[in-house]
Amino acid sequence: MKLSREVKTGIFAIVSILLFILGYNFLKGTELFNKPKVYFVKYKNVGGLAPAAPVTVNGMKVGKVKDIYLASNKGGEVIVEFIIEKDFRFSKTSLVKIYSSSFIGGNNLGIIPDYTSNDLAQPNDTLKGQVDAGMVDGILEKFDPIEKSLLSTLKNLDSVLTGLDQILDDTTKANLRESIAKLNSTMTAFNGAASNMNSLLATNKDKLSNTFTNLDKTTENFARFSDSLAQIETGKMMKDLENTISKFNAIASQIESGEGSVGKLLKDEKLYDNLEGASKQLEQLLQDMKLNPKRYVHFSLFGKKGKEYDPPKDPEK
Repeated sequence: MKLSREVKTGIFAIVSILLFILGYNFLKGTELFNKPKVYFVKYKNVGGLAPAAPVTVNGMKVGKVKDIYLASNKGGEVIVEFIIEKDFRFSKTSLVKIYSSSFIGGNNLGIIPDYTSNDLAQPNDTLKGQVDAGMVDGILEKFDPIEKSLLSTLKNLDSVLTGLDQILDDTTKANLRESIAKLNSTMTAFNGAASNMNSLLATNKDKLSNTFTNLDKTTENFARFSDSLAQIETGKMMKDLENTISKFNAIASQIESGEGSVGKLLKDEKLYDNLEGASKQLEQLLQDMKLNPKRYVHFSLFGKKGKEYDPPKDPEK
């Protein structure tokens, strides 16, 4: 059977509407095939509770808030309508409390079951509600120490500012301004010098790099040369020192045994006596030449005969 275009369009529209309804209820969290159980609770203040907020039992989600609206009476009460999606039963005397899930999170609805009563709550019943006092008081308690600390800090700051105002007279303020101005000038000059230094280093970067490279090479070569020279000179010096010591020992042995001029001079007493006698005779000769120079150097036209030698008196005798 061939369907007309109008029939196809109608079927498509119906299916689209059904899918829209299913999707809308799915996004709202409403089960279409299981009829949820609806309950009511009254509050003086819901503390920012919003629709679709979770309904929990011991931290486990069992439902959600369906709607929130003002009661028709003049008492200013707020009615919260919530649904239970799970197969959960609780007594009619159970407490429904608004509590804060976290410091920055929203508020939730929590059921505190009363297990002492057997009178179970029925759908559309109105239950007893309560707002968690810690939700507001906890925030105030957290801010109370901060408030006290802030007030104390402001008080101390006021005292400090008052003391500074008394200390800083016009002369002190003027000196302080002058010092700050000089400090600014110094910092400006320092920044200029630093900028010039940076420019100089940037301009001569390659030269400085080459200089340090050459310096490293020179130091390395000098270290190698010093090591080689130390090895060579040390061996040669030790050898020369050994030869010198050997020669000195040989000379000392010869002197000790009376060999050679020095050895004979030190060890031969006869040679010493002869040298002493020769020295004494030489001294007498020089003394006689000094006393009688004509005896040794004379000039005579008539051939006068010189005096015979008369040995001088020994001054020591």
